[in-house]
Amino acid sequence: MTPADLATPNPHAIAVMLLTLVALLLFTRERLALETSSLFVLAALVLGFELFPFAREGVRLHATDFFLGFGHEALVAVCALMIAGQGLVRTGALEPVGRLLARAWGVAPSFSLLLTLLIGALFSAFVNNVPIVVLLLPILISVSLRTGNPPSAVLMPMGFATLVGGMSTTIGTSTNLLVVSVAADLGVPRFEMFDFLLPVAIAGSVAILYLWLIAPRIMPIRQTELEDNRPRVFSAQLHIPEDSFADGKTLSDAIDKAGDMKVSRILRGEQTYVTPLPDAVLRAGDRLLVNDTADNLKEFESALGAALYSANAPVDEDNPLHADDQQLAEVVVTQGSSLEGSSLSRSHFADNYQLLTLALHRAGWQMQALRAQVHDIRLRVGDVILVQGARDHISEMKRRGDVLVLDATADLPTTRRAPLAMLIMAAIILSAALGLVPIAISALVGVLAMLATNCLSWRDAVRALNTQVVMIVVASLALGSALLDTGAADYLAQVFVAYTQGVSPGGLLSGLMLLMALMTNIVSNNAAALIGTPIAIGIARQLNLPAEPFVLAVLFGANMSYATPIAYKTNLLVMSAGGYLFADFLRIGIPLTLIMWAAFSWLLPMLYGLAW
Repeated sequence: MTPADLATPNPHAIAVMLLTLVALLLFTRERLALETSSLFVLAALVLGFELFPFAREGVRLHATDFFLGFGHEALVAVCALMIAGQGLVRTGALEPVGRLLARAWGVAPSFSLLLTLLIGALFSAFVNNVPIVVLLLPILISVSLRTGNPPSAVLMPMGFATLVGGMSTTIGTSTNLLVVSVAADLGVPRFEMFDFLLPVAIAGSVAILYLWLIAPRIMPIRQTELEDNRPRVFSAQLHIPEDSFADGKTLSDAIDKAGDMKVSRILRGEQTYVTPLPDAVLRAGDRLLVNDTADNLKEFESALGAALYSANAPVDEDNPLHADDQQLAEVVVTQGSSLEGSSLSRSHFADNYQLLTLALHRAGWQMQALRAQVHDIRLRVGDVILVQGARDHISEMKRRGDVLVLDATADLPTTRRAPLAMLIMAAIILSAALGLVPIAISALVGVLAMLATNCLSWRDAVRALNTQVVMIVVASLALGSALLDTGAADYLAQVFVAYTQGVSPGGLLSGLMLLMALMTNIVSNNAAALIGTPIAIGIARQLNLPAEPFVLAVLFGANMSYATPIAYKTNLLVMSAGGYLFADFLRIGIPLTLIMWAAFSWLLPMLYGLAW
């Protein structure tokens, strides 16, 4: 077939293809929530097909059929596995692995990096890689700070290793589950759990070697806020002498004079504490207990004519400010955290955890000191809050498990239900791997078991569900269905075949995979995969070739989310924790993409007998 032989598609097919282009454009808009873009696509489809009915071969396509994605088997499996993974995080079920790695890093750092990459890849083959990254980030941050090595040398390779490992089984990523399920719906023999393990193991081995031996050496050194362990905020006392400005003034007058001063207590005499109400009158000899930076404390001292004391000694060169038992930590907003979609003020973060918030960092921003308006910013996955407080308070926040805490220790939370949670997850995987029940059923029963045994609460389960994932999957399933039912997928397959006439089947396979790899780094990987799957099957049928290698080309290409931080949510977590720039992902991710693409371009044609 040549381009001249192409028939004109019907109006509905043209409209669906245009909507697909609009959807891909919307999915790249950072300021527009993915949920909103997905809902727009879904609404446009159902409204369009309701107002302008479409029938093919005498059978009408009902607009309400596009809602079937909400009940799709793959979506049920994805959501159930997300919740089950949250159970592992909440109970600390992966803690023994973390402790093993923490000890190994102290003995043989180079070997430990390889071990970390292998363990991250192995676990990600069966568990969503978000909990794996959440487990490994604090360990790698801790050992980097202790050894004086930059965390940036190891965090990105670890994150990419989990993405590589997630490609190896049908449940490794949500993308795998969706592609396999949609392909089965379209008549392709269903892939079993380990059917494509061999090509991933071969290509992944090359990728792990690159991440172990080359990536850390070409990665620019980036600094994180935690690398400077000096406390930013100090507890001190402002002693009010006679004839100072504050003597005889109300606390409100003193605060107006000093600026943004926060007084926690007023100490009068040795044992008397005065409640710091605005109308409290200050007297000579009073001591104001304040917490702030060193520069601000000196400004308060000068403005009030007070004397600055640390403990019971005046602050000077011989007795500088100090902060006993204070610790810095970076709090990373993760998927399922109560902070996701909220703000520092609305979530009462400082009050709940008794910690001082020092700064906020978001990918693409510079770390900035917290001002009033920053407290009201809606937080997203990957945002980092720099906090300071007592070690006990930071340890308690870590034990709650609601946020990812990066500090200078390798302490890992655990509970007595951790073995039970691990056993339930193993049962989910084994029952599906042995073909006893589909993964959607085993995962759903596993979630019920975790809830019944208190490994998870319903609040944890609800937080584990990601609205973005649900909506992007439903919208993409609807788009894929519309492309298929209107004949648009067949038309796009014909266009692809016509304009690549003369190219070998292996070359077509390689080109399709590269196209998916490019798309997944710009738009959602699930959207790229779900839109690409029916087109890939159409290409295979146009050429009378087996559909399986073309489906795997889409699956593998859509998983190559290495070149941009926005390509996958764990990239954002790693970017914030490691202080990376956008260009760092291009520098490390593009070679990794080319390695995986070249390896699969050789392996898939060879395994399926396609000519190059």
